[in-house]
Amino acid sequence: MRSVSARGIGRGLGIKAGSRILSVNGIPLRDEIDYRFLMAAAEVRIRFFDDSEGEWEVRLRRAPEQGLGLEFEAFPIRSCNNHCLFCFVDQLPKGLRPSLYFKDEDYRLSFLHGNYVTLTNLSEGDWNRIVRQRLSPLFISVHSTDLGIRRFLLGNPEAPDIMSQLKRLAQARIRMHLQAVICPGLNDGPSLERTIQDLASLRPHACSLSLVPVGLTAHRQGLFPLSALGPEEAEEILELSERYRRQFRKGDGNSFLHLADEIYLLAERPFPSPRAYDGYPQIENGVGLSQRFITAFRRREKSLPSSLREERRFLLLTGKMAFPLLLPMVDRLNQIQNLQMDVAPLENSLFGSSVTVAGLLSGKDFRDVLKGRKDAALVLIPESALRDQGGAFLDDLSLAQISPEVERKIIPVGDANSLSRILFASGGGLR
Repeated sequence: MRSVSARGIGRGLGIKAGSRILSVNGIPLRDEIDYRFLMAAAEVRIRFFDDSEGEWEVRLRRAPEQGLGLEFEAFPIRSCNNHCLFCFVDQLPKGLRPSLYFKDEDYRLSFLHGNYVTLTNLSEGDWNRIVRQRLSPLFISVHSTDLGIRRFLLGNPEAPDIMSQLKRLAQARIRMHLQAVICPGLNDGPSLERTIQDLASLRPHACSLSLVPVGLTAHRQGLFPLSALGPEEAEEILELSERYRRQFRKGDGNSFLHLADEIYLLAERPFPSPRAYDGYPQIENGVGLSQRFITAFRRREKSLPSSLREERRFLLLTGKMAFPLLLPMVDRLNQIQNLQMDVAPLENSLFGSSVTVAGLLSGKDFRDVLKGRKDAALVLIPESALRDQGGAFLDDLSLAQISPEVERKIIPVGDANSLSRILFASGGGLR
């Protein structure tokens, strides 16, 4: 056990960090998923062990929502058996932390955390477990339903037929969120249309499908030559997807098919309405992040103050992709008396200029631009650029290291609501 929360009932039962669960109702545990599955029973018998107490047992009758507040140690993660042409790990520069070079492919992480998997390394025992324990939803990388194209993209000539696998999950009533990384000239055009049709046939168990442009860094030496999605290709994908989205919405009111924000920006087209995102099922995949931020800001805009009692100055740093979206918001905020905000886009020095998302900026990118600017006391950066609670960036520089160097306080911002809280904190004083 990594830790025991004070909010759960586990601490009162004598469970502490370092304790191990041996079994629940006599069944040994393999991992956290077994624990969740077995603890769904109304009455449970849990056998524990720790070095100080030895073995002991707890019998518990509890409501389903009553948790023990346990945080488990991470289990060994399965590695990927593919060699995808577009794998981002293969495009990383040298010298980063070792964990970034590990390619995970573990259906348990898909269920627990929404990681995308290809289903290419499952044993029959894994399939039986997914069905028996109803591990739903799963997040699955499809890329193409054409077996030959998919095997080529995955670099895996032994990859099984994805449609057969997805049908098996649908028959077991497992919900699926699907994605296709679009590589121009390989899985777009007629191939993409077939993929959309095939996957839509699995609704409602196939809950959503996202189309995401391939991400290419400046570190592709020796790799298969891929082309980035351009404005014309983005426009073609938009036209194709809109035709299907209208068709899907007429059927059950659900759009099903969603495009990454970057595709709309490349095509210079407006984002769909918030309702058209069906509750943002693939927000972590860069689908709807911009619209959700804009919508949250517009809600807040109605209650913005006309002025602050004290002058407050901010510098907001972001990626090149988000920069044009933030400009209208910054202009509106600068209409507030005593509030001054500037926004600046950063070039990505770690991955190259083609990578424009804020979440892949390095600590060096922020440090270098701040060393050359002295125009704000408080600096705001995207929370997505930080990789852990310790405030570390991809290049292992941390907020604690950078702030003293640039002599500035740096504050991570997660969404429009957190931005508003920071801008109008009690120190600023509303008038």
